Formats: sequence, C-alpha cells, structure tokens
Amino acid sequence: MAKVAGPLALAGCLKTKDLPVEPSIAIKSVEQVTDTLILTISFTDGDGDIGLAEDQVEPPFNVGSYYYNNLFYDPEWLVNGVWTTLDQPAYYRVKVITPEGQNKALDGEIAITLAASFFPLPPVDTGDTIRFKVKLVDRALHESNVATTSAIIVQ
Repeated sequence: MAKVAGPLALAGCLKTKDLPVEPSIAIKSVEQVTDTLILTISFTDGDGDIGLAEDQVEPPFNVGSYYYNNLFYDPEWLVNGVWTTLDQPAYYRVKVITPEGQNKALDGEIAITLAASFFPLPPVDTGDTIRFKVKLVDRALHESNVATTSAIIVQ
C-alpha cells in the first residue's frame, strides 16, 4: 500500500457561481523532492460535498468497497513508447472539507506526498518514466474528470 503523507487539502468558498455538482480537477504540479513526489491537484465542486469522515464507513463507503476511498491516482509506466497501467492502483481517502453556510461551492487544492517506496516496480526494461491518472469522487458519488500528470522521470 502507498506511503502517503496527507493529503493536505486547502479549500475556500467561492462567490456564488453556477458550478456543476460534479467535482472538476486539474493537475497543478508534480514536484520531486529527494525520494518523494508531491502531487498537487486543484479542484472545484458546486455543492461542496468533498471528502469522507473517518467514521463514515456505511455502504457504499465501507471497507473493501470501491468508494471507501475517494481520491484515485493510478500509476502508469512508459513501456516501449506506450503508457502501461499496472495492476497496482493507488487510492486515498480525503477528509471532509465541506464549507459552512449557504454557499457550498468549493475551490481548493489537495496535495499528496508519495514516498518513492510507494511506486510499483516497473515491468522489466521499462525505464524510469511514470505518470499518474487522477480522479476525485464526492459523497454523492459524482466522479470528476480524469486528469493526467505529465511524464515524470523517477530519479
């Protein structure tokens, strides 16, 4: 399982805007610091239902369920010029960041620190290039778009 510190979520209310109830994400940055990667995504959500409480484990958020986690970042290795998904997905459970008040629209950032020991071993002779496909799911089970990082040369 991934060694993850965080994620650190920073969020704020937006002025009243007509945002969709589905979260929308974008890759803000990927930083390599010694033996870790810091992946930061920006997000918006029209109804502010991002994150799960620690004790929120009733179906469909129960242990073992796909929706137990709500942030998905699947690694892909570059193999002979083709991006290859391994059977080692990486998931995380973002804590509740719903704002108080009438306006629930959110925008913010989520930063995840991935230890180098997290990275799945690449297939034989793949080299050192990896990327991540990232998706966020809210409490109403609305899925965000899938955002893909740029290629990362693992050092």
